[in-house]
Amino acid sequence: MDKTKSIKIFKIISTLEAISFLVLLLIAMPLKYIWDMPSLVRIVGMAHGILFVLYVFGAYYMYEKLNWNIKQLLIVILCSVLPLGPFYVERKYLP
Repeated sequence: MDKTKSIKIFKIISTLEAISFLVLLLIAMPLKYIWDMPSLVRIVGMAHGILFVLYVFGAYYMYEKLNWNIKQLLIVILCSVLPLGPFYVERKYLP
């Protein structure tokens, strides 16, 4: 797969991962703990988990494709656990 297509796919995964995390934190969790409606947490949580794993694998793939150093890879992976982190990664580390 060429570099441009790989970057585009990683950007899509990154955006979806960030959005799913925000939905989980700002919508699903309040519904569960304030209004006792836990069903959305299961759905969004599963989607977010899958996207998180894809993000981490994609980050490693980008590490190899874009010749990042280990510090850049660790920052990109650390950003995956911050609510707006993947948006930062897209702006800072992806061409």
